Amino acid sequence: MWMLKKFLKEVVSIVVGKQAEEIVDLLDNEKYVNEFLIAKKLNLTINQTRNILYKLSDYGLVSSVRKKDKKKGWYTYFWKIEILKSLEFLRGTLIKQTEQINYQIKSRETKRFYVCEKCNIEFSEENALLNNFTCPECGGIFTVKDNSKFLKELGKSLDKLKRELTFVDIEIKKEKERIEKEKIKEIKKEERKKMKNKKKVQVKKKSAKVVKQKKGRRKSEKNKIKKKKAVKPAKKLKKIAKRLAAKKKKAIVKNKSKIKKKKK
Repeated sequence: MWMLKKFLKEVVSIVVGKQAEEIVDLLDNEKYVNEFLIAKKLNLTINQTRNILYKLSDYGLVSSVRKKDKKKGWYTYFWKIEILKSLEFLRGTLIKQTEQINYQIKSRETKRFYVCEKCNIEFSEENALLNNFTCPECGGIFTVKDNSKFLKELGKSLDKLKRELTFVDIEIKKEKERIEKEKIKEIKKEERKKMKNKKKVQVKKKSAKVVKQKKGRRKSEKNKIKKKKAVKPAKKLKKIAKRLAAKKKKAIVKNKSKIKKKKK
């Protein structure tokens, strides 16, 4: 973790300057940080803080989101460092430096350089020839420069850059793996959410079906009760009608028997 922070501070130092390195400690966070809080922690004005952030933003090394203050009505920006982009930026810078040193080594190994020992001014062979191997400042004669010491220093610098580049590549790999894990996590979370919603829909459909079935049963039960209620009065009416018909029949028979008796 300290190695990553060291690299991020190096990136900020390259883009903005060493004085702004502390901003990494505030921005190296999963959440976005309020720009006013950053300014307060760095003991800078909001404009100074924004200038630093905008410079980093120009290279895509930081990202921001804005939120509107409901009371005041203005927007506040929240910032976060882009770790992968920062590491890739540093990698590109180191590769360029490596190429430059390689070019210098090749140049020193294949070309001859001259120096005025009194003025300590170095000249390439072409420039030394143009000046007749005489120093234009003091008139001294040039001597051939021994590049062995300088080549040794360049070799050390090159080895240092290569080691740093190896560690940067390791951090880039780690960051890519972390991002990939986060993506998989998000996909799984989204899938769980979809499954949950799907289950909710299924439960709703099932409950709606059950409710519909219950309503259907209740309706059929009600219809049966209505039918039963409708059948009972009809049966009673038939019985009453039969009784009345029987009574009427008896009355007719009675009347007939009375008439017969009178005639006799």
